[in-house]
Formats: sequence, structure tokens, C-alpha cells
Amino acid sequence: MPLLHPYLLPLDLAFRQKANTGKALGMKAYMLNQFEFFGISAPERQAIQKQFLKEHTISSKKKLEAVIKNCFKQPHREYQYFAIYLYAVNKQYWTKESDIFIEYCLQQKSWWDTVDGIASDWLKTYFMLFPTQIKSVTNRWNKSTNIWLIRSSIMFQKAFKKDTDTRLLSKYILQHKKSDEFFIQKAIGWALREYSKVNPEWVKEFVKANDLAPLSKREALKRV
Repeated sequence: MPLLHPYLLPLDLAFRQKANTGKALGMKAYMLNQFEFFGISAPERQAIQKQFLKEHTISSKKKLEAVIKNCFKQPHREYQYFAIYLYAVNKQYWTKESDIFIEYCLQQKSWWDTVDGIASDWLKTYFMLFPTQIKSVTNRWNKSTNIWLIRSSIMFQKAFKKDTDTRLLSKYILQHKKSDEFFIQKAIGWALREYSKVNPEWVKEFVKANDLAPLSKREALKRV
């Protein structure tokens, strides 16, 4: 097991005190045995995290990024969940250049849970803070060969609602509509489904006009 950053030692103790072997096995199986777990339920983990941050603040951007990188090296998935939370509550250290760090995290121990967690907790806020970064960053991700960066480029607007840039959404979806990758097909459907909550007619017309994968189409029209 990689050495823990000293900042994380009290958190590690709290996690181990709440560890549940039975739950850990179930969580590991749910994630196709890719990650280890302490077996802590989401509400318990969130309570531990909040209490920990009340007592242990982060004093610099350098330390914040070092701690998060260390979390992504740990075998227990709870550390990656904590990393997502830690970065989200320390926005005072985000800069325009933070896209490089975010991109790094998207590619560490990548699976739908952390990638979608980053999409929900980081991407909307980052692009609201630095809107001039939207096109350059998401275009780079969309052209990537990394499926998780592609997924993020398609899904980053899922919480934008009426402020969604439909031209960009269309472009990124159509670039990958022929993908046979499950997580990309699912992302296309999910992004369209979220936008259908505010503009169902646009989504219906888009699906009708474009030959999307059955999974993408089914997901897109779930709420229409």
C-alpha cells in the first residue's frame, strides 16, 4: 500500500474504525472487483469527511493537489471519494490552469463512479468560474482516445439545464455516436436526458435526426 500523506493519517484512523468487512466485499463486487473498500456507507463516509475537514484544513494549492494525488494512489475507494469531496470544498485554490489537474484526476483509477463524481462536483463549477476554458478544454477531451475524457466532454453540461450549449453538445455527441463503448453510449443518452428536462422538443428532434446507438436513444428519451 502506498504511503499515506501525513494529512490523511487521522482520516485513515476514522475510516478503519468504521470499516465493515461484509459491506466491503459487497461494494468490491459491485465495482467488478476493481477496487478495495473499507465498507463504509455513503452517509457514514460523508459524516466522517465533514468532521475531518472541520478539524483539518488545507493551507495551500500545492498541499491540496498533493493530498488528492496521494488519495488516488490508495487502494481503498473511499480515498478517491474523499479526494473528490476535498477538491470541491477548496475552490479557493482553483485557477484557470486547474484543468490540467482535473484531467489528471479523471484518468486515475477511472471508473464511472469517480468520473461522474468529478463531473458533478468539479466540472460545472470550474467552467462557471472560467468560461473561456470551456471550448478548448472540452474539445481536447472529446478528441482524446481516453474514454473517460470523452465521457466527461459529453457530460460536463448535464447540470447546465437551460444554459446548455446545444451546438457543443451536438458536436461532441455526433463525434462519437458510432462508438461501441458502453460508457460513451450511456453518456450520450444521459446528457440528452438531462437536457430533455428543460427542452424535450429539442432532444426529440435531435434523436430523430441522428442515428444514435439504441442504448443512447433509449436513455435520451426516458423522460420525454
